[in-house]
Amino acid sequence: MPLRRRRPLMRAAATTAVVAGTATAVSGRVARRQQASQQADAQASQQEQMYAQQQAAAAPPPPAYAAPEPAAPPPSGGLTDASLEQLSKLATLHEQGVLTDDEFAAEKAKILGL
Repeated sequence: MPLRRRRPLMRAAATTAVVAGTATAVSGRVARRQQASQQADAQASQQEQMYAQQQAAAAPPPPAYAAPEPAAPPPSGGLTDASLEQLSKLATLHEQGVLTDDEFAAEKAKILGL
């Protein structure tokens, strides 16, 4: 009977050794993967920094600010086709009685820039 007692004890010891060995192997593998991942991240970060530095060094300087050209003065003679059209519409509205004399004069002054 003593042999029967030793076998379950040996089996438990062997099972414990296998489990412990597997756990050690797995944790070592996880640690190596994490270390490799961190090194890859560090290398990628360094490459991004180098690329950004190269781009900054190679970028052409921004163009100098040029003042905008002044707007062209209104054509001599005073009235454009659009302003003449607006005046004719105002006159029509005034004749129809939609606009009073004061309203017509105010709008006409706006169009003529007076």
